[in-house]
Amino acid sequence: MRYDTPVYFQKITPGEYDPSTGDYGDATVAEVRRNASVTDAGVETLNLLYSELKQGCKTVRLQTHYDAAFDRIRIGSKVYRADFERKLRAKHNFVVSEVQ
Repeated sequence: MRYDTPVYFQKITPGEYDPSTGDYGDATVAEVRRNASVTDAGVETLNLLYSELKQGCKTVRLQTHYDAAFDRIRIGSKVYRADFERKLRAKHNFVVSEVQ
């Protein structure tokens, strides 16, 4: 199994309120890069999690645990949300689905 795909864990910080204009500032996104093994989710996994077959679901496997808080995961140019995660002794697995 190759851990050669860059995966970016994103934490979104909402913009601050500006009382002079009455608007909120732009949100900032902080990314942390990890290398992972990314594959399409299997049919059995999709049936267990969603009770149906969904398009755009992937399994992300890390060699070490990722304990920091995150809002979403970016793989390439697509953004995913973590639907399921499992921590093993030394590895960390995520099942993610594409955000529309």
